[in-house]
Amino acid sequence: MSAMIRGLINGCIAITFSLAIIQLFFVGCAQIGMPTGGPKDTLAPVIVKAIPTDGSLQFNQNKIVLNFDEYIELKDLQNNLLISPLPQKTPEINFKLKTVTVKLRDSLLENTTYSINFGNSIVDNNEGNPLKNYSYVFSTGNHLDSLSISGKVIVAETGKVDSTIIALLYKNLSDTAVSKLKPDYLARLKGDGTFSFNHLPEGNYHLYALKDGDGSKTYNSTKEMFGFLNEPVSSGLNSLPHTLYAFAEEKEKEIEKKPTTPVKNTPVKSLKYVSSIMLSMHDINKPLTLQFDNRLQKADLDLIKITDSNFVPIKNVSINLDSSNTLITLNTKWKENEIYKLLI
Repeated sequence: MSAMIRGLINGCIAITFSLAIIQLFFVGCAQIGMPTGGPKDTLAPVIVKAIPTDGSLQFNQNKIVLNFDEYIELKDLQNNLLISPLPQKTPEINFKLKTVTVKLRDSLLENTTYSINFGNSIVDNNEGNPLKNYSYVFSTGNHLDSLSISGKVIVAETGKVDSTIIALLYKNLSDTAVSKLKPDYLARLKGDGTFSFNHLPEGNYHLYALKDGDGSKTYNSTKEMFGFLNEPVSSGLNSLPHTLYAFAEEKEKEIEKKPTTPVKNTPVKSLKYVSSIMLSMHDINKPLTLQFDNRLQKADLDLIKITDSNFVPIKNVSINLDSSNTLITLNTKWKENEIYKLLI
């Protein structure tokens, strides 16, 4: 090959190589920039596997494992978790990566359907999207109970809703069970005051509403808002919603704050009292009482009347004011299922 031909070949190779470098340089520059990312994750975690299977029958395990499709966390579990029937010992619940593990610490009742409701405590690790109101259900018997009891709780004094109140359900139909025993089932109120007990066996229950101030899940203070129904409720297929009116027999006393600067003593402009009448009902075996918030300076008891529904005064009514001048007691021979009017 002549020197001229070799020179032409080498020149072509050099030109081609230079063009390749220039092309790579511009291609590389075209890719420079910040990554745009993808759309925001708004999807809740999804359960891909439960061991044992959700809805299991003849359940006899002490450990439950829930596997999800993404990394998860448990948030505010204490205020979300509801287990029915209520166990004596709360299960040990932990999470790691994509797994939630439940270790049962109580012996299980025979032929009983259990529900572990996590509320909104299971959230994904990135955006905190909750798996809303998830329940894991199993039965120690041959079938899952499927009946329910629902209702609504209203604050009697205001007619409004207090979502911190809980609904309690008792198999024990004794009137004293709510003050001595923990309930068999618990339900939290939704924002509109409604509640629902699910996976119940057929039967009769006592239904209560309670603002549980001390966390005991029993009614043990007249300062706690409390509601009840006079008759047991049924979990039958045609069970209708029930409405409970919650009230406190005794109001919480406000802590008196000492003024930092002298203030003038101004007279109270209004006089308030609390009566022993609850939900427009009165115990015929007890006197009617009016407890005033301040000492009465003047009390003309002759102006206090009890009448029938047509405003005809009831005879033989005894009316007394105690020595503290704060409690008026009215008593008569009350008749069952009668309507009375109290005129002050």
